[in-house]
Amino acid sequence: MTEITEVPSPFCGTGTDDLTVRVDGVSLKVMANGCAVNTPMFEQAIGDTRPRVDGNEVGLDVAVAKVAALLKDTKLPVFGGCATDVNGMRGLLALADRCGAVVDNMNFTGARNNFLALQDSGWMNTTLAEVKNRCDLLLVVGTDLEAFAPRFFERYLWTDAMFLEDSSCRQVIYLGKAPSGDASVSPNGDKAQVYECHLEDLPAVIAVLRALVKKQPIRSDAVGGIAVADLQAIADQLKAAKYGVVTWAAGALAYRQAELTVQTLSEMIKDINNQSTRCSGLPLAGKEGDQTANQVCGWTTGYPARTRFSRGYPEYDPFLNDSRVLLESGEADALLWVQAFNVNAVPPVTDLPTIVIGRSGMTFAKEPDVFIPVGTPGIDHAGHAYRMDNVVAIRLKKLRDSGLPSTADVLNAIERAI
Repeated sequence: MTEITEVPSPFCGTGTDDLTVRVDGVSLKVMANGCAVNTPMFEQAIGDTRPRVDGNEVGLDVAVAKVAALLKDTKLPVFGGCATDVNGMRGLLALADRCGAVVDNMNFTGARNNFLALQDSGWMNTTLAEVKNRCDLLLVVGTDLEAFAPRFFERYLWTDAMFLEDSSCRQVIYLGKAPSGDASVSPNGDKAQVYECHLEDLPAVIAVLRALVKKQPIRSDAVGGIAVADLQAIADQLKAAKYGVVTWAAGALAYRQAELTVQTLSEMIKDINNQSTRCSGLPLAGKEGDQTANQVCGWTTGYPARTRFSRGYPEYDPFLNDSRVLLESGEADALLWVQAFNVNAVPPVTDLPTIVIGRSGMTFAKEPDVFIPVGTPGIDHAGHAYRMDNVVAIRLKKLRDSGLPSTADVLNAIERAI
């Protein structure tokens, strides 16, 4: 039994790297600095350790040969999930290129709201280090930041800062959704300002807020149940802050054309910078390898992870390459699902040949044709994963000897077999 300190986490997206984990054989227990997101992921017990073909346990070489046979003559296989580390994603893209597959990260439908806004008009975003050292006003839009990243306030707001004399005096505003706990309460006991509205009213609320930032007249007294006077106060606070940060989770904006809300926020941030002070955005992401998938796909192909290789070169389309649409329409002829982090994130049920390369312990409503359990990056093997701000690749540690192969090892073996 040993204790390992300064353990980085690939699970929460915020670059948490100060966990203490006790290792007892293949069992793990988080002893310090865990949270509601990280602790269950680290303490997940190992389930099956041997691959299965048609529900029967086989050796890894047999499973790899079966996968190669299933993929060899496909015309448009779909590679979904994409939840792995940097080397795993490299292996997935190499195999997709060989097979002419569509690559679609499981969180891309939400991330598409960000990409469409970025591609159309650009944005001005910040890093977690800048938030920690400079932010004096945080505006949280349409999401429960505490539920998304339980230790965000502890690590990046209520902590020492290089350019603030008293970090406890930072202001926090929730717009659209209330926090689920009290992490946003400052060390001085000051509570966050909360202005709630229904999700479907958020586009109008954000549009009015931007108009007020630009000093445009608003004839209504309220929008979405929020008084225009309160929105004017938020606009004034954003313009008075020395370094304001606006944060949102694109996946939480679950309504049509939510990319327009992201674009309105991004344009508002530019408006504030053009007036009198500094302001930046901070999109919330980084869970289950979504940032890693898009980063590796980006530097490999020039596109995010909703790209197809069926014509012998990468083609990006955030709508046509949606794996759900391809599976439901019958255009796809096989599904390979990669999920090395979360045992509950299983593939959609389909009648197509299904291959799962996933974390040990997964259970399925329908047994896949092939299931190969793999180790989890940051637990069973070392690796790298990108945090939410995309500027830092976290160096993940190996904590135990489970005997499970890495995702990269399995995918590379399949490519060689084909």
